[in-house]
Amino acid sequence: MNMQTKTFAPVENLQAGTWLDEVTWNEQGLVPVIAQELGSKDILMMAWMNRDALLATLRLGEAVYWTRSRQKLWHKGEESGHTQKVREIHLDCDSDTILLVVEQKDGIACHTGEHSCFFKRWDADSACWVDESQSKK
Repeated sequence: MNMQTKTFAPVENLQAGTWLDEVTWNEQGLVPVIAQELGSKDILMMAWMNRDALLATLRLGEAVYWTRSRQKLWHKGEESGHTQKVREIHLDCDSDTILLVVEQKDGIACHTGEHSCFFKRWDADSACWVDESQSKK
C-alpha cells in the first residue's frame, strides 16, 4: 500500500459516536476485517467486527473481533497468546471493509498454527485446492 499514515495509537476513553455510522455494517451488524502483517505485508486472516469489537480495538490497540460461532467478542490471542498489535487501521472506499495492519506476535495468525490462514492455493491444472501449510511440507 502506498498510503501515508500516522502510527495508530489507542484511545482508552474513546466513546462510541457518529464515526461508527461511517462504517457500512451488514444485516447482522458486522463488517469484514482483513489483518495484514506490517513488515511482510502478508495477508494473515479475515474476521468480523461489530461496533463493540471495533471500539474495543481502538481502545486497546490490539485486534478484537466478533466470533460468529461463539457469539461473543474475541480478543485475538486471548487463549493462544498470538495477539495482533494494531499499527494502522483503514476503511475501504465503500466503507464496508476494514484493514488492520498489525504486528503479529510470534508470527502465527491462524488457529492451525500457520503464519497465515491463506495457505490453500487454487491449482488450475488439477482443478483443486493445494494445501501449502508448513505442516504439509
